[in-house]
Amino acid sequence: MLGIDEAGRGSLIGPLVVGGFLAPADAGARLREIGVRDSKLLSPVRRDEIFRRLPELGRCLSVRASPPQVDAQVRHGFLNHLEAKLFAQLIVIAQPDRVVADACDPNEKRFGAELRKRARVDVPIDAHHHADLDDPMVGAASIVAKVLRDRAVARLRARLGGEIGSGYPSDARTIAFVRSAISGGRPAGTWLRKSWRTTERLILEHRAPTLESFSK
Repeated sequence: MLGIDEAGRGSLIGPLVVGGFLAPADAGARLREIGVRDSKLLSPVRRDEIFRRLPELGRCLSVRASPPQVDAQVRHGFLNHLEAKLFAQLIVIAQPDRVVADACDPNEKRFGAELRKRARVDVPIDAHHHADLDDPMVGAASIVAKVLRDRAVARLRARLGGEIGSGYPSDARTIAFVRSAISGGRPAGTWLRKSWRTTERLILEHRAPTLESFSK
């Protein structure tokens, strides 16, 4: 059985990571025993602890999309299609007998059908909302995605030399970092999602003329 979930869909900074966990279908009880649950309900330390134990019970898998790849899809309204493509890649890699996925599309059945079409498999695919909460295999996948995403952000933090926070627009530290980068003329490079409305607003905010500029 393969569980699939993602981390970083709504982030301004860093990659979108899709995690998978492949294990025997009866591994669910053992996963619960070691503390597997939706990664958002676990502290970073606890997520790391569980992540290190997951290989005892199954196989951790992942694929990711960089900010430029996400931007290219968002500008055409195809973010859900990008996620379906990444989910399907994991299905092809894992070749499971059954798939349970956390659906990103409001229409769960449509998302499941797209996964089956893209992966070209004839196995049961259960795609539904909040699967990371009610299925331990998807919970494990959510931990894989979140831990690998957090590690990618940590590497970015070290490379960029600033406090970038979580990378999400709800994080004041992230907004402050992006605003500083834009106003300081620092090339955004591939770490920033430029298609996000928050990023566009910050860019416009920086370019907006001030009263002082008219008085010169």
